[in-house]
Amino acid sequence: MPAAAEQVHVARQPILDARNQVFGYELLYRRSAEAAAFSGSGQQASAQVIGDALLAIGLETLTDGRRAFVNLTSETLMADAGDVFDRGQVVLEILESVTATPEVVAMCQSLHARGYDLALDDFEPGSSAEALVPHARFVKLDVLALSPELLTETAHRMLGQGVAVIAEKVETAADFERAKAAGCSLFQGYYFCRPTTFSATALSASQVTQMRLMAALYKPSVSLTAIEDLLKHDTSLTYRVLRTVNSAGFGLRREVRSIREALLLLGLEQIRKWTSIWVLAGMNRGPAELVTMTVLRARSCELLARGIGRPDSDGGYFLLGLCSLLDVLLGQPMADVVKQLPLDEEIRASLVGEDNLPRRVLDAVVHYEQGRWLQASSLTAALELSDDSLSIAYTDALAWTRALTRATAA
Repeated sequence: MPAAAEQVHVARQPILDARNQVFGYELLYRRSAEAAAFSGSGQQASAQVIGDALLAIGLETLTDGRRAFVNLTSETLMADAGDVFDRGQVVLEILESVTATPEVVAMCQSLHARGYDLALDDFEPGSSAEALVPHARFVKLDVLALSPELLTETAHRMLGQGVAVIAEKVETAADFERAKAAGCSLFQGYYFCRPTTFSATALSASQVTQMRLMAALYKPSVSLTAIEDLLKHDTSLTYRVLRTVNSAGFGLRREVRSIREALLLLGLEQIRKWTSIWVLAGMNRGPAELVTMTVLRARSCELLARGIGRPDSDGGYFLLGLCSLLDVLLGQPMADVVKQLPLDEEIRASLVGEDNLPRRVLDAVVHYEQGRWLQASSLTAALELSDDSLSIAYTDALAWTRALTRATAA
């Protein structure tokens, strides 16, 4: 981890396929802790992303082995900065501000010939970027800026040239369906983490069971014996706990055969966190990425809470992040969801939108993950935290989430 003065500010936004599986992540950048938003040259920004992603955080941590979409300006493109990556690691995303001069076209042709995948960001039909299409693997179309007819016509034309279409700024489920019908195969935006209509949405029997388990896990007075009893009544969870504790990562010399032994070895806090992830996965009605997002938020909130003198010994701030997308996961209004969990009143109020300390912590994390640097900076300042605190927490949470979800995978 670099020193605080050198902290990097890289967030990510998922790009999903039509089955709601993560295809890759666009890396979002902020130049420094002091600047409320990036104000330097585009060349400096995209070059810094490349260096930060490779050296400070690591592409594997940022993307979990999926494709990284890295923005290139005309200056960085012409400097051949994308050549620092191995082919297949990244998609080099040519920003809409790049004019397709003969030199730019020649560089894109060269990168394409060397096996690099290019994406044209915010592609406008009829613009100079048309000259780059023969060398591109992807184009991004803004579904809010193009009419349905032009979106469909452009998508079909791109597909006819062997270019995959990414629909960007997909904000709602209706946008998603429209883009899919137009021929787009990949999707970027906030549609998958925003609630749709809640009318006539009922929890299944298994979801009710999972909610009860989540509630029991976070009762203030819960004991190891009570957790053991809960896990024993769920064969799948028993298997996951024993498989995880017996994995190579623990390096145990003998096999752990009982839940009691696993609980004593791991401790209540670890079991709570791991089991919560499995419970969320079982309740989820949306993309699997939602569970990853909740875990990332949970860890980030927990770390920020330490920074403001709230050590989170009862797991409240971790649970805050963990519950922040439960309305989407369950298709239920948040006000109804929180009634079913034994939450501290302050945490409960924050989840339904009340402005309090936990809510400001959560909002700071959400703004950061979505690349809204100005809002994130304002909130961290109000919390009397340095901007680096949020960067450190998010970077740590990325690595922690990746390690935890891998360790707990079935």
